[in-house]
Amino acid sequence: MARLGVNIDHIATLREARKTQAPLPLQGAFICEKAGADSIVAHLREDRRHIKEKDLILLRNNIRTRLNLEMSTAKDVVSVACKVRPDRATLVPEKRRELTTEGGLDVVSNSARIKEVSRKLSKNGIEVSLFIDPDKRQIDRTAMLGIGVIELHTGRYANARSAQERKRNLTQISQAAVYARNKGIRVSAGHGLDYRNIAAIAALKMFEEFNIGYSIICYALFVGLEQAVRKMKSLVR
Repeated sequence: MARLGVNIDHIATLREARKTQAPLPLQGAFICEKAGADSIVAHLREDRRHIKEKDLILLRNNIRTRLNLEMSTAKDVVSVACKVRPDRATLVPEKRRELTTEGGLDVVSNSARIKEVSRKLSKNGIEVSLFIDPDKRQIDRTAMLGIGVIELHTGRYANARSAQERKRNLTQISQAAVYARNKGIRVSAGHGLDYRNIAAIAALKMFEEFNIGYSIICYALFVGLEQAVRKMKSLVR
């Protein structure tokens, strides 16, 4: 049965809109846990546009579930990760001007840096995952680096403009998941998933975990965070 990781970045986004103390991401994390979230996901961006180091420390010291830190390979971010020691670090590509992560990590072109960062994180007891496109070349290179967990980027599937395009992307994700699992790599999925498109991908029953944030926080504005998480958890299962 697939787990649900809830990304709480946009609770911090709302806080930063007014540069105040509220809402506190930790409070949101508590509600997510109460509603059945299996892990809490937070992205410490290089420009610190939403989640801050202090948020990560509060989360690490207080949540009861697992902490999954999304992060780039920038030296200062890696240093924070080694200090906070989340349960998992998911390495993602990052561009300063992007509104959200636009694609998967290019493991083939950045193998040396990824290997260096992965070793450093692992030495600090942090499980390493790579956020990648559903591409066999990226999976092969991940396996060569000895990294045993990936999160497949589902953005193209989520943003498909036609049923045919959606089906094609779903097939690509499914094939990539099978390919990775046959190499002994554990597979999660995330990006752009919402209450309308999660059912088809969850029905594949190939993923350990789905990491979802924006759609949950949006729905929570109308029904409350606890109900929003509970509904997504039921759809994932």
